[in-house]
Amino acid sequence: MAGQQRVALITGGGGGIGGAMCAAVSAGGAKVAVVDRDEATARRVADGIGGSAVAIAADVSTEDGCAAAVAAVEQALGPVDILVNNAGIGLSALRPDGERNLPDLQEVTPEIFDRFIAVNLRGPFLMTRLVTPGMKRRGWGRVVNNTTSFFTMLRTFPYGALKASLEAASAVWAAELDGSGVTVNVLVPGGPTDTAFIADGSGMDRGTMLKPAVMGPPAAWLASTASDGFTGRRIVAAFWDPALADHRAVAEAASPIGWPDLAQSTRVWPKEST
Repeated sequence: MAGQQRVALITGGGGGIGGAMCAAVSAGGAKVAVVDRDEATARRVADGIGGSAVAIAADVSTEDGCAAAVAAVEQALGPVDILVNNAGIGLSALRPDGERNLPDLQEVTPEIFDRFIAVNLRGPFLMTRLVTPGMKRRGWGRVVNNTTSFFTMLRTFPYGALKASLEAASAVWAAELDGSGVTVNVLVPGGPTDTAFIADGSGMDRGTMLKPAVMGPPAAWLASTASDGFTGRRIVAAFWDPALADHRAVAEAASPIGWPDLAQSTRVWPKEST
């Protein structure tokens, strides 16, 4: 694929974080598909980028929706080289103050739980499963998953717990695809971000929040050939200093996906084969 323009599919692309990543990845030279349930917001982002950016309306919480999204992107731009699983649903979707007054087990009905699973975990699984075979055949690809901070994973249910699941899945997929030319990494803002994902009624001070643009520089780097061989890592965007050379910014902002140090706490498994 030397000399060819890569194709990026970014879910939740119509939102604040998604829009920032779409713009940055496009500026890095990729053709970008802005995929979102809300066609109007996807169109605004794509029109703002211009060029080869396209808006795709799709619900990636369903198997049919994921398949339709990938097919539409391939028809419009070509095979997917870069997948950013950014679409998500947070506690503000339950009620405006959900981020502050956390829901308990009784408030999270089975129906709510299923919806959170579909968007935050099943969708990324389905999208990754759909696009990675082609990436492997072509010998190059990127999967970038937006999870959350460890603090949120331990604090909120179902959102944080499901993002912890996606974090662990990312580590498994990175190991499975290692050596294929396809990398799997995690990119998180590093704290509450000033987007509609957090409702105005949350009681949180937007002035203290991160801005969506922090996700742009690391997303663009992960989507580029400069990140070849970089896999199984988590980047905290708030720690990425765009004033630094990329290799130094990565060193400051990256760590292993998940919690590999905890794997050493067991005495019986895994054992080295003899």
